[in-house]
Formats: sequence, C-alpha cells, structure tokens
Amino acid sequence: MKDQRRIRGTYQGLTATVLKQGSNQAIRFFVMTSLRNWYKGDNPNKSINPVITGAFGAIAGAASVFGNTPLDVIKTRMQGLEAHKYKNTMDCALKIMQNEGPAAFYKGTVPRLGRVCLDVAIVFIIYEEVVKVLNKVWKTK
Repeated sequence: MKDQRRIRGTYQGLTATVLKQGSNQAIRFFVMTSLRNWYKGDNPNKSINPVITGAFGAIAGAASVFGNTPLDVIKTRMQGLEAHKYKNTMDCALKIMQNEGPAAFYKGTVPRLGRVCLDVAIVFIIYEEVVKVLNKVWKTK
C-alpha cells in the first residue's frame, strides 16, 4: 500500500499540470501574436521596439494568469500536503467549489500577476531580440 502511494504521489496533479501549462502557453502566444499583428497592421516588416514587445508580453502574461489561475489552484492543491484529500483533478475542483466557492479558484492571483507579467515580458523581449540577431546572421532571403 505504501508503494502505491509513492507511485501515485509522483503523478499526483499531472492532469491539472498538463491542462494548466497547455492553456498557459496557448493564451500567452495567442495574445502576443494578436497584439503583434495588430501593431504591425498592413506592414509585416514593421519593427517592434523592445519596450512595446515587453508591454505586449506583460499583457499576454496577465491574460494567461486570469485564464488559467483556476487550473493552477487545482494543480497546487493536488501536489500539496493535503493532496490525499482528492481522488483526481475533477474531485479536487468539485471539492474546492463546494467547500470554498468560485472565488477560491482565484486565490493568489495578485502575487502571481506581478511575477508572471514581468517574466513573460522579459522572455518575449529576449526572444524577439535573439530572432533579430539571428535574422541578420543567417539571412534567408
């Protein structure tokens, strides 16, 4: 029995983690691409200043926080010290809703916003600047 808990514990919250990370990246890249396309308008070669890229990245990060914090709360509960209370991801979500209400799914949103917005802004700035350098080094046209 103890070995089963160890194996189960290793994968506890896996479904919630996959759902959280998948939605996280989908939201970020959708928002970032949409903002970039809006900014460039009819000129796909228009350069974007790193400050604007950072602002767009922060917005994309904020959208991902609001879009997937409920999944992050579930994942955290599934992987925490109280994880034994939950049979699976759906059971965890239902128990949170029944016992704490819908607001519980957004616990930790404000601190997460500060960290994620800055993180995503920096990542997208670095990515865009590296792509610019690589395009100069390895010209494809």
